[in-house]
Amino acid sequence: MNRRDFLHLAAIGTTGWFLAPQGAIAESTSPTNFFSVPPLPYAYDALEPFIDRRTMTFHHDKHHAAYVSNLNRAIATVPELQGQSVELLLRNLSAVPDIIRTTVRNNGGGHHNHSLFWTGMNPNGGGAPSGQLAAAIEQQFSNLSALQEQFNGAGARLFGSGWVWLVLDSGKQLQIITTPNQDSPLMAGATPLLGNDVWEHAYYLKYQNRRADYLKAWWNVVHWAEIERRYIAAL
Repeated sequence: MNRRDFLHLAAIGTTGWFLAPQGAIAESTSPTNFFSVPPLPYAYDALEPFIDRRTMTFHHDKHHAAYVSNLNRAIATVPELQGQSVELLLRNLSAVPDIIRTTVRNNGGGHHNHSLFWTGMNPNGGGAPSGQLAAAIEQQFSNLSALQEQFNGAGARLFGSGWVWLVLDSGKQLQIITTPNQDSPLMAGATPLLGNDVWEHAYYLKYQNRRADYLKAWWNVVHWAEIERRYIAAL
């Protein structure tokens, strides 16, 4: 498919790899809503010009909804998992029955990752962190610019689809890591603080193949007050 065909398909809302993960189903067919897609805390166009309205609409309403639908269908088959938080499921993935473990890993991870992603951004974002988080960044990375350079580099080098994260590890140290697909840092015992989605569906309508440009522009919408809240809670 050439780029023109790709953009045409996206524009008319055709289902496929761009709009939802493989095998996804519409959220309305989910038998029980154990989990739900959180509403965006801002308008679809509020992050422009850095993230465009069409991308936000597809990303939130199609992709995230599909992860939630698939997760709900899987949990509906295992009564003993019903009522557990998605965080608990991901931290204890080995306790999830084999028959749905991959589904929970992919779709539970997708749900949790995206829930963090939306609230980690803000129309009045950007700038620099303050308080305890700023002090920890200075201690670990020397300054914010060094953190951003390492973070962007890790995201640009990640092969295929996945996420780049600033996490608090089990030793209460800040680290930059990447995860493939929709894997969550929770699965490795780390607490995700700040994450950027580098699946193509997160940026292709605006940036096409220029992932590095997307990574750089994204810092203009980072919601540092929320990231510091997560950091303090994780401590």
